Amino acid sequence: MTLSRRTVVALLGAGTAATVSGCAQKTPGGSKPEADGPASAASTAAPPEVVMTPNVAEGAQVPVDTKVSVTATQGTLVAVTMTYTDPKAGPQTVQGTLAPDAATWTANSLLEPGMTYQIAMQGQSTAGVSTSRTATFTTQALSLKQQVFATIASGGTVGVAMPVVVRFDVPVTDRASFQKHMRVTATPATEGSWNWLSSTEAHWRPRELWKPGTKVSIEIDINSIPAGNGRYGQKSVSGSMTIARSVILKADLASHQMTVVIDGAPARTIPITGGKPGFETRSGKKVVMEKFSTLKMDANSVGIEPGSPEYYNIPDVRYAMRETDSGEFIHAAPWSVGSQGKANVSHGCIGVSTEHGAWLFQNCRVGDLIEGTGTKRGLETGNGWTDWNVSYDQYRKGSAL
Repeated sequence: MTLSRRTVVALLGAGTAATVSGCAQKTPGGSKPEADGPASAASTAAPPEVVMTPNVAEGAQVPVDTKVSVTATQGTLVAVTMTYTDPKAGPQTVQGTLAPDAATWTANSLLEPGMTYQIAMQGQSTAGVSTSRTATFTTQALSLKQQVFATIASGGTVGVAMPVVVRFDVPVTDRASFQKHMRVTATPATEGSWNWLSSTEAHWRPRELWKPGTKVSIEIDINSIPAGNGRYGQKSVSGSMTIARSVILKADLASHQMTVVIDGAPARTIPITGGKPGFETRSGKKVVMEKFSTLKMDANSVGIEPGSPEYYNIPDVRYAMRETDSGEFIHAAPWSVGSQGKANVSHGCIGVSTEHGAWLFQNCRVGDLIEGTGTKRGLETGNGWTDWNVSYDQYRKGSAL
């Protein structure tokens, strides 16, 4: 067969093409060709890092009732440290809790106003890569009028009628918010309830009088808790008290006698005088609120002005025990001994002899119960610690929860 030059070139071209095609399928020496594309990129990519995310934005101004947390994805948290510097107390560390799976860290407390916080986070990815990062945020500043300070008026060794008394310096409008963080714990366990007398005062009393020897713990954990109207708790406070022996004073203003019952048994009967007409002593269940070995009593403090025939100013009244906010006391009244046991001649106080006054002062303490009877004048709610003048079921209606 005779081939033309054109035919030969065409065949050579075809053979060359076939040879190039064969080289693309198989590399010299029989090795496989290198792969390109996604499989190659995955083999050289860096392993994923753990992502640690606080629930507060970087540089944000955060409300004080925020509970900060940090969450990890693509791994776990190793350590979280949250700090701030108090201008008075110096550097502070916020304690927190790491979840069992190490995926979440949560602060144990809320925030302080007007502070700059830093969160230092350390974590480890599922591939074992360690990572650290920080975040910073601030909290809103609050004036004193925006912060509610609590005071516990109960403490020490007290009588069986002692209520837990908590006072607030600024009105609390969201009472339920606060009450959720107000706890009374007793040993032995004792049933009881909170009762709000006003937006600035709350009491807690047991269903029945305290059992002598009971240990009581009080926790008002309101730091940064919303109080309503843009106010927050300023500080958490705590206290405790121990219940003493049972002492109950049964004062009958009609018979002018008072029987003192100690641990259920009559210990002494004392002649008394009470308030005369126009100044009647209130009947009702009262609680000893304060004790003074000597007290100045000025009638001007109860609205009797100098110049009035009823005015008095005695600088050294002995053995005075307060019953009401309005000014009723049990105290020594040597000037009325002739009327004690016979007639009511005082301006509302219960008067006894100096001897009986000293005995009462020695045997009674704050929190003891006074049961006043024999007059038509009733005790106003909130005029002293009047918690025992209603049934327990009625008392519970004053709770915010």
